[in-house]
Amino acid sequence: MDHNLSHLLLVYTAYIIAAGSPGPSTMRIMGTAMHQGRQAALALSAGVVTGSVFRGVMAATGVSALLASYAQALVVLKILGGCYLLFLAFKAARGALTPEKPESATAMANRAVSGLALYRRGLLMHLSNPKSILAWIALVTLGLGPDASATDVILILAGCAVLSVTIFCGYAVVFSTQPMVRMYRRARRGIKGVLAVSLGYAGLRLVLSRI
Repeated sequence: MDHNLSHLLLVYTAYIIAAGSPGPSTMRIMGTAMHQGRQAALALSAGVVTGSVFRGVMAATGVSALLASYAQALVVLKILGGCYLLFLAFKAARGALTPEKPESATAMANRAVSGLALYRRGLLMHLSNPKSILAWIALVTLGLGPDASATDVILILAGCAVLSVTIFCGYAVVFSTQPMVRMYRRARRGIKGVLAVSLGYAGLRLVLSRI
């Protein structure tokens, strides 16, 4: 039980880092919140959350089915997932070392669009990003093993779904306030530095782990 709990906590921590780190979805939500307001950003966030949960279900059920037939496949999945997390760590480290540039992702927010259009945009943006499935595979392989139960899969998906709503909708709420925008810009490099270390640790743990 303690072993399973530690794996779940690791998955949840990795998800918070991966989903909360600056990327296409979070930057688009931030831009929409700053230029169009909270409600528009929440509509976009809802689409992103839906896409994330869908990707998670596909990854969890696919990985679980694969492991049920080929336990040794976990080694390959761990290496692939670990390498992806290390790639994210490299990007975060590079971002921490470079000056801030104007975010072109916020330019789209200058046009007023309906809530449904924003929801659809967030959904398609997340589903069309092939990196999201790699991230989910990395997360799932952190928490699942050859003897994983259906309960383990459900706990991973349910926990990450709650975190997804909290993170993406949280961005919509927080970045509709100017004080947080200014605070993020001042602390951007430090935040990305911490992300680089955290993602690097999770990636190395996956690559170097043994069944």
